[in-house]
Amino acid sequence: MAKQKKLPPEFQAWADARRRFHLSHAQIQMARELGMNPRKLGGKANHRQEPWKIPLPQYIEELYVKRFKKEQPDNIRSIEQIVEDKKRKQAEHKEHRRQQQGESKPKNAGQSSGQPDSEKAADDGIPF
Repeated sequence: MAKQKKLPPEFQAWADARRRFHLSHAQIQMARELGMNPRKLGGKANHRQEPWKIPLPQYIEELYVKRFKKEQPDNIRSIEQIVEDKKRKQAEHKEHRRQQQGESKPKNAGQSSGQPDSEKAADDGIPF
């Protein structure tokens, strides 16, 4: 069995739902965009006990078409790809902030006089 990567809890629930209810990546993405709760999908997926219900995959697709007026999302990504992209973006943002802090420290080092900028601008020699 292949070793699985550890996912954050908010994404792990979706990965578990995908396996448990035999959903595709596209159907999981549709359900997420519809705002569904992955822990509550079991109540919608009991079409064998309640024959008037349609199967969960078709239910998700039907709701998606009804709300978004298209068959499936434009860019289909798996939960693992979403987590990877999120981690990469966070690392880029952290690096960008680190670079900005490194550039801004020398500029502000000699300007500190104890007075805020608003007081400097307001102090125009008037005694009161």
